[in-house]
Amino acid sequence: MGGPPGARVRDPGAFRAALGAPPPAPPGGGAGGGAGRPAGLACQSFASLSLDPPLVLLCVGRSSTSWPAVRAAGRFGVSILAEEQRAVCEALGRRGGEKFADVGWEASRHGAVHITGALATLDCALETVHEAGDHHLVTARVLALAARDGGAPLLYFRSDYATGAFA
Repeated sequence: MGGPPGARVRDPGAFRAALGAPPPAPPGGGAGGGAGRPAGLACQSFASLSLDPPLVLLCVGRSSTSWPAVRAAGRFGVSILAEEQRAVCEALGRRGGEKFADVGWEASRHGAVHITGALATLDCALETVHEAGDHHLVTARVLALAARDGGAPLLYFRSDYATGAFA
């Protein structure tokens, strides 16, 4: 289901800078859903996996009601949230309802959902899904990446939100 063999992010240095040491942040992920509405979730874990080819790893709860729509799309966005986006993370993490009612977003050229104001956004193509306990272990190929200068990530540690500054 992934991108074409040998697909590369144009600037490996930008990939490394944006994902080289991501904090335990709760990234939001999303794809186009039915009837033109986005589908999205806050995943439990996220990490860069490979530079060549550019791959990321996500852990998504098996009980997620949004994951089936994101998975079916085959392509999705990952938005690494900024410290001021706690309400966005909470909205994407809740069960059911209209998660994007108060969340600013835009569709990327790949049809992925990007959260407005995120520190970084990635367009991804689904590679593999493995069952791992009560989660799905998901690998995805990065098709496009954008990161903004400045800002601190929203962190989630020991069942609470925090912020952090990194040099």
